[in-house]
Amino acid sequence: MAGAKPAELIEFIVKSIVSDADAVSVHEVDDGRLLEVETAADDRGRVIGRQGRVAKAMRAVLGASRDGANCRLEIVD
Repeated sequence: MAGAKPAELIEFIVKSIVSDADAVSVHEVDDGRLLEVETAADDRGRVIGRQGRVAKAMRAVLGASRDGANCRLEIVD
């Protein structure tokens, strides 16, 4: 995933976690500074994780990436 855009990076991670990968969509909002992740309702808990650990880890990976350092990540309904 070298040189991937932040949205592509998050989409790859989320699709690896969920059971319905076709329902995953990542939208760039506010000129790419906000990434909104949508999943199937059954998979939302997997993306958030217990006590938000998976979401926190994805935010850490995003922050450590070169292009995603200024991005925020939100998981929307």
